[in-house]
Amino acid sequence: MTSDDVLLETEMAMEKSVDYMVHEFASVRTGKASPALVENIDVQAYGSAMKLKQLALISTPEARLLVIQPFDASTVQDIERALKESNIGIQPAVDGKIIRLPIPELSEERRKDLAKSLHKMAEEARVRVRANRRSAMDDAKKMKASGDLTEDGQRDLEGEVQKLTDRFVKSIDDHLERKEAEIMKV
Repeated sequence: MTSDDVLLETEMAMEKSVDYMVHEFASVRTGKASPALVENIDVQAYGSAMKLKQLALISTPEARLLVIQPFDASTVQDIERALKESNIGIQPAVDGKIIRLPIPELSEERRKDLAKSLHKMAEEARVRVRANRRSAMDDAKKMKASGDLTEDGQRDLEGEVQKLTDRFVKSIDDHLERKEAEIMKV
C-alpha cells in the first residue's frame, strides 16, 4: 500500500461519514413536508418488516402535507399503524386508499430539541471522521516500520491526513449550521 492509497481510502471513508450524516439530517422534521421523514419507517406487512418506501408512493403536494399512496390497498392499516407507532409526532389521516400526514408548525421547544439532536448527529459524524484519521495514522506508522515510508514521508502523509480531517470536520460544521438555521427560522 502506498501513501496515495492510504489518502484515497481515508478520503472515501470520511466522505461516507459526512454523507451518512447528511442523510440522517434529511430525516429531521423542519416544518416542511419531506418524504425523507417517513420513507424509512418499518412497516409490518405481508408477514415481514418492510420500509414504507417499498410499500407506497410518498409525495408532497403542498409544503406542509405528505401524501402516502400504498401500492396495495390492503396495506393501508399496516402503514397507518406503523406511522402511529413511529415517533415522528404526526397523526396520520386515512382517506380511503390514501394516507395524509399534515405537518404541524414546530414549537420553539421542539425546535431546540431538534437542534440538540442535530448536534448529536454531527458529533457522531466527527467521531467517525476522527476514527478514520486514527486508522490512517496507524497505517502510516506501519508503513514506516516496514520500511515502505521514510520518516519525512510519514510526517508528510500524517499532515495530508490532518488536512483531510480538517476539511471534513469543517464540512460537517457547515451542514450542521445550514440545517440548524433551517429548523430555527420561523
